[in-house]
Amino acid sequence: MKQKDKVIPGEYLIPFILITSCFALWGFANDITNPMVEAFSRIFNMGVGGGTWVQVVFYGGYGAMAFPAAFFIKRYTYKAGILVGLGLYATGALLFIPASAIGLYYPFLIAYFVMTCGLSFLETSANPYILFMGPDSTATRRLNFAQAFNPMGSLTGMFVAKNLIQARLDPRGATERMDLSAAEFEKVKMSDLEILSSPYIAIGGVIIVMFLIILFVKMPKNDDSNHKINFIGAVRNLLRVKRYREGVVAQLFYVGAQIMCWTFIVQYGQRIFVEQFGMTPGEGAQKAQYYNIIAMSIFLVARFVCTFLLKYIQPGKLLMILAMGGIGLAFGTIFLQDINGLYCLVGISACMSLMFPTIYGIALRGMGEDAKFGAAGLIMSIVGGTFLPKLQAFIIDQEVVFNLPAVNVSFVVPLICFLIIAVYGYRTVKFHLNEG
Repeated sequence: MKQKDKVIPGEYLIPFILITSCFALWGFANDITNPMVEAFSRIFNMGVGGGTWVQVVFYGGYGAMAFPAAFFIKRYTYKAGILVGLGLYATGALLFIPASAIGLYYPFLIAYFVMTCGLSFLETSANPYILFMGPDSTATRRLNFAQAFNPMGSLTGMFVAKNLIQARLDPRGATERMDLSAAEFEKVKMSDLEILSSPYIAIGGVIIVMFLIILFVKMPKNDDSNHKINFIGAVRNLLRVKRYREGVVAQLFYVGAQIMCWTFIVQYGQRIFVEQFGMTPGEGAQKAQYYNIIAMSIFLVARFVCTFLLKYIQPGKLLMILAMGGIGLAFGTIFLQDINGLYCLVGISACMSLMFPTIYGIALRGMGEDAKFGAAGLIMSIVGGTFLPKLQAFIIDQEVVFNLPAVNVSFVVPLICFLIIAVYGYRTVKFHLNEG
């Protein structure tokens, strides 16, 4: 294979491995956290809407720090951006120690926000860094390959959430907890918060180790010798490109859809297992999280399969096909009220597998140094994870909508997201947005 056709040239192999490991680390953070919406709702006896404040601050951190991260890596280097990201990630994780001791909800929200400011630095730096590590002709494939390791971290996060958090929390639901005395409720709450915090504290230690490894390993430098920041000019250049403008919109709705499908699968499955199988709310949540792990496993396998298919199918076309599959399965999730609806929801993960890196790669292809600010815009679009789950949670809290369980009807929101992504995929094929 010619050097120009290599996905990962030899001189970039070690840096590629180290940066790709960061994809797994932020995957862990994302998917240990999504199930915590249900856990915090139960621990603090809040509705689903109250629990989703976890996601508001978690994904809000991405939006708040994306452009500061872009300015930073433009002024310094991708490696420096990675190190700042790991430092903030570790700090946020270790803030779970005082948050657990205080025993209130808001200190946890602060910890999540600091942690995800770090994740924003990581993603804003790592995604374009991977694109930089080789020829432009293989950039989308290279990013898809690196992103394939993200769900490995996600699977680990889900496993930890299910077995080390949800399985150990007090199984009593909101109604049963309301019957406890104030002293009993406080005792159960503090025990649950200690259980919830332990994995975050542990991952903080792992992140510190990764920080030290990357600090002392020689990494390739940005190819930009000019550190002068021309933000307005870069934004003007980016906004001239249709595939970028529309890619930011598509990415916003994709991230929202992913978070909703992986968060509210717990509430979706919990209703089925409580009403149709007679489980307690805690048991139902654990069982639903098992299906969430299956969904992520399917996502992981499909990511590798779709990365292979990109050798033969134009990225926009494959994106459109997968989005249409997501639309069909979302209809099944809404209208099937038994276990088959849960199967449809699990199947959506196969359709989502390719979306994030493919939208990212199409939007940034050929952007050169403008990719630093372009990456920030795409990472900032992760704020779709703040308001879209809030909208879905509002629907879920209605309990019944149009004589259907509200949790079923709520999946009309991800359905709309997949429709928007399908349109973007169609336009990249029909109007050649991938060419400029």
